[in-house]
Amino acid sequence: MKKIFIVLTIAAASFAQAFAQDVTDAQAAAEQAAAAIADAPKEEAEAPAPKYWSESVLTNISFTQLLLKNWAAGGFNAFTLAGNIDANANYAKDKMKWNNRLQLDYGFLYSQDKPILQKNKDRMYLESKWGYATPIRHLDYSANFSFLNQFDKNYTYGTPASDGVTEPTKADWLAARALKSGFLAPAYITLGLGVDWTPWDWLAVNFTPLTGGLVVVTVPELRKTYGMALVDGSTTDYKPLKFQFGAQLKVDAKWVINDNFSYTTQVVLFTDYLDKPFVKNRVTWDNKVFWKLAKFFALTLTTNMIYDPNVTIPDLGHDGIQFKEFLEFGFTYTIASK
Repeated sequence: MKKIFIVLTIAAASFAQAFAQDVTDAQAAAEQAAAAIADAPKEEAEAPAPKYWSESVLTNISFTQLLLKNWAAGGFNAFTLAGNIDANANYAKDKMKWNNRLQLDYGFLYSQDKPILQKNKDRMYLESKWGYATPIRHLDYSANFSFLNQFDKNYTYGTPASDGVTEPTKADWLAARALKSGFLAPAYITLGLGVDWTPWDWLAVNFTPLTGGLVVVTVPELRKTYGMALVDGSTTDYKPLKFQFGAQLKVDAKWVINDNFSYTTQVVLFTDYLDKPFVKNRVTWDNKVFWKLAKFFALTLTTNMIYDPNVTIPDLGHDGIQFKEFLEFGFTYTIASK
């Protein structure tokens, strides 16, 4: 029995020694593998490609309806439909910048008392500004282009004559309307060279002392209203184009209170060196308040003011301040680059 115990003890000791040797060898192999991995050349992560463009598109669609039936106080059934797009595409690299903005607005209304569609919103406005940094901080050399137009014909609707017995027909209403504007009637195109000053992110002041302007009126009956010059030798025919050369000052400001509320404003002053400079000045002032009330719904207030001494307002018989205000609540969606 003693011999069997001795044999078992020797066998166990041999097994333990062999197991310990295997563990040691495994540890050594693991250490060598770890050292090899550590010494291996590390693959550097590829740097992301620089992004020079930033884009955004803000869309709004609004609809209102008024339905009356046996309404003692009176009124007319009516509805309105309007939409707008505000798109931006901006480029920035080193000392160069290029900012682009396109605003499109279109809308109409229908009222039971006038059996015709009436347009109440129509505007297209394109701006493009290129800049290159000067040695002076916040000051850039700049080239500024703008194009202001509308999509279609716009009218004022007078009340047609009536015999007091029969209601005016659609044809009567169409005959009583007066044309006010149309596509390229008028259109304003400007290109200016100067400087751009941006002391803060929310403010940009652009001054272009060398600005060429072109007023286009393709509808002959509207040319006198928009101050076009007479054709040489004629007392009734007016030219479709008017060239202007002067100075322009444009101030843009934008305040973003939070992700849901913002206010933008733009003031543009233009004086024509060729026609009473610094006396006959054209002024435009645009404002937009955007308030996002829910994920896909927003309240938008836009105003447009124009003073152009070359434009005759029929109701006044002379020039005056033109003003338009539009308040809408409706569906909104924004597409923007990250």
